[in-house]
Amino acid sequence: MNTLLTAIIAIFVFGTLILIHEFGHFIAAKKFGVKVNEFAIGMGPTVWSTQKGETTYALRALPVGGFVSMEGEEEGENPDSRAFCNKKPWQRLIIMAAGPAMNLLLGYLIVLGLTASGNAIATPVLHSFDEDAVTSQYFEPGDRIVSMDGHRVHTANDISFYLSREDDGIMDVVVLRDGEQVSISDVHFKMVNVQGVDMVTIDFIVVGEEKNLINVPVYALDWTISLTKQVWFSLWDLVFTDRYGVEQMSGPVGVAGAIGESAAMGLDQFAIMVGVITINLGVFNLLPLPALDGGRIAFVLLEMIRRKRLNPNIEGYINMAGLLALMALMVFVTFNDILKLI
Repeated sequence: MNTLLTAIIAIFVFGTLILIHEFGHFIAAKKFGVKVNEFAIGMGPTVWSTQKGETTYALRALPVGGFVSMEGEEEGENPDSRAFCNKKPWQRLIIMAAGPAMNLLLGYLIVLGLTASGNAIATPVLHSFDEDAVTSQYFEPGDRIVSMDGHRVHTANDISFYLSREDDGIMDVVVLRDGEQVSISDVHFKMVNVQGVDMVTIDFIVVGEEKNLINVPVYALDWTISLTKQVWFSLWDLVFTDRYGVEQMSGPVGVAGAIGESAAMGLDQFAIMVGVITINLGVFNLLPLPALDGGRIAFVLLEMIRRKRLNPNIEGYINMAGLLALMALMVFVTFNDILKLI
């Protein structure tokens, strides 16, 4: 796929996900009677705007973010009864959480569409084994994998993910066999060497369940939760383990390339990529870090516990510091993405 088409598709995807996110904040603010001064997609100089009622709707030059500017959002006191700062803490919390929630909801809807359009639902129930399967000495056909190293398994996707995080391919597994849970210690999964790297591979086939009106939405929810867990695990590994380095992070350039590659592979791959990105966006924004929605939610929760709001000036300084750190990280990962292309 050529660079121009990739850029167009990526800008469309980014714009749509940002629009969905900011619309969550916007619709929640309107629901609680908050005055919204501006609804903007993009950052930087305004390239187009229109006024409708009390709100300015704007399109800005840089497709890397967006915002909903609410009256009294950064203030401790404001005479306007419709100011954000004058709303009850639980209302402000919902307004802040509504953006990430919309991204997670979109992720679920994408996964729901993929599930409904697929041939069958891949369950964590074992059907049969490869001819040279290693796991056949531990499992039996009909076993339902319940957990792996203490992590709950709901879908076949969970099995693949937990195995992908293994270095030695040895795990403690709990299966449901003949109606009873059976714990199996030190299960050795098959290892293969790919270009000098040992990787765990799946040497069994799972049961495909016929779709119906009940199991499709349930499976889609389980799959969405599975993808959400993958994001959390990846963030945990990035910060607290040496599994991933900061240099492996991708910014807009790297994500745009991944979007282009997935689009070239077909609609299903493109859809799941967009689903993963929107879930990433929702989860990342819920992190309790300054400048993110999660950080602002943390301030509201602290206020609810203390029954007193933190000095808005202090809160503003903390959020500004977080924003500068976030911008620095964005510059770093973008530069790193460009270096990978050279």
